Amino acid sequence: MSTIYKPGDRVATRDAYGTVLCELGAENRDVVALDADLSTSTKSCEFARRFPDRFFNCGIAEQNMIGIAAGLAAAGKTPFASTFAVFASGRVFDQLRVAVAYPNLNVKIGASHGGVTVGEDGASHQALEDIALMRVLPNMTVLVPADAVATRALVRAAAAHRGPVYIRLGRPAVPVLYEDEDRCRIGRAALLRDGSDVAIIACGYMVALALEAARELAASGIAAAVLDASSVKPLDEPAVVAAARRCRAVVTAEEHSVIGGLGGAVAELLGERLPVPVVRVGTRDRFGESGAPAELVAALGLGVPDIVRACGTAMAARDSGT
Repeated sequence: MSTIYKPGDRVATRDAYGTVLCELGAENRDVVALDADLSTSTKSCEFARRFPDRFFNCGIAEQNMIGIAAGLAAAGKTPFASTFAVFASGRVFDQLRVAVAYPNLNVKIGASHGGVTVGEDGASHQALEDIALMRVLPNMTVLVPADAVATRALVRAAAAHRGPVYIRLGRPAVPVLYEDEDRCRIGRAALLRDGSDVAIIACGYMVALALEAARELAASGIAAAVLDASSVKPLDEPAVVAAARRCRAVVTAEEHSVIGGLGGAVAELLGERLPVPVVRVGTRDRFGESGAPAELVAALGLGVPDIVRACGTAMAARDSGT
């Protein structure tokens, strides 16, 4: 599938979300959009300008927005409800659980501003637990695209998928990694770099950093594989197990707590299927803080040096048999 983005571009995944939402709206009149007074930030404002009769600004009432979205889905529409990830998971958890996931309704959640790269807005607005909350809900699909190309492909896939989908998006511009959209699918992970010494399994913002870490490791003679697990749920279990079998040492990287997110999903799977050393890069049972995104990434242990060190730890554990 062709794309409007190309490697070398830097595009925020929230911007790509706003663009593809308009494309879907033009293609299907049953696609509707809702927002909780944050449409200029989530980029659903583009949909509002083009399709004002199918856009609903619910105000600062996120729980009500999810209830309305559930009603629209029950009536045959495909609603995309957008707000910040911290609100799209925490503030509305009961509504998502009872009104959306339990009846398996066709509601799509566009959760912008995930992770610490929200920056100066601080801990109250930095969702570091949203993937864990959404993973645990039956019927919920959880997607964390790494770039604009993946966002476009996965939002389209979400629209075609029957059932609730949580799509985690970011605030900052990130490099475009993909040349086409065909590699980005629900339930599939994409091998972006092959290697046999250690496997780095990442999602979202951390995929570009994982690739950078792999390049640094290569300079030291270490061949690191990089797997983009944009579909956190359902996880591509065969791809994860294959990478673990090939490398016998695994590192996960996510802009999220190490508890319950991608790292938890990978560790749970490999603990049952193929026990190998797994080192998780993510936030360590703490809240975020206010600061520049790059400073926070470094301060919370999410940077390229942290991924490189984690790879060394995983390989040492493998080689020592511990």
